[in-house]
Amino acid sequence: MSRIGKTPIDIPGGVNVTLNGRTVTVQGPKGTLTMDHRPEVEVAVEDKQVLVTRRNDAKASRAFHGLTRALIQNMVVGVTQGYKKELEINGVGWNAQVQGRQLKLNIGYADTRVLEIPMGVEVNVQGNKISVEGIDKQAVGEFAARTRSQRIPEPYNHKGIKYADEVLVKKEGKAFASGGA
Repeated sequence: MSRIGKTPIDIPGGVNVTLNGRTVTVQGPKGTLTMDHRPEVEVAVEDKQVLVTRRNDAKASRAFHGLTRALIQNMVVGVTQGYKKELEINGVGWNAQVQGRQLKLNIGYADTRVLEIPMGVEVNVQGNKISVEGIDKQAVGEFAARTRSQRIPEPYNHKGIKYADEVLVKKEGKAFASGGA
């Protein structure tokens, strides 16, 4: 049995979880999130807890049991606390700016990279730091990953866009490896 799937999800005060067929809706102080769960699992709300059970022991049911529970847990956390990812731009003269619903990156290319900010995600830029916030964990993580992929940090000088808590290991250059000065 899935250890993650069988753990009930506690519903904190101020959060309302409703079920309509296979649609799960979570409303909280920061907003509302909706998800359609898979038919292999069943979701029930009992005594300020959400319970996820699977219909049978088929491989697909076991796979979606823990996944569904984790997605609903992420929705509850998102509408109460929200999610935040921070990125840093490392490079001389490199910067970012938000204009409307676009993030414009000047990161050493001949052109300016423009990323459309998805609905439900807020982006703030202060100096060389980019902050991505929102209630949907998947949308926040995906936009942060798309931003980072515009210029992945290189291992020699660490120039690029990296997560604020990411630890980079610096490589030595060719001169050191061959024993030269």
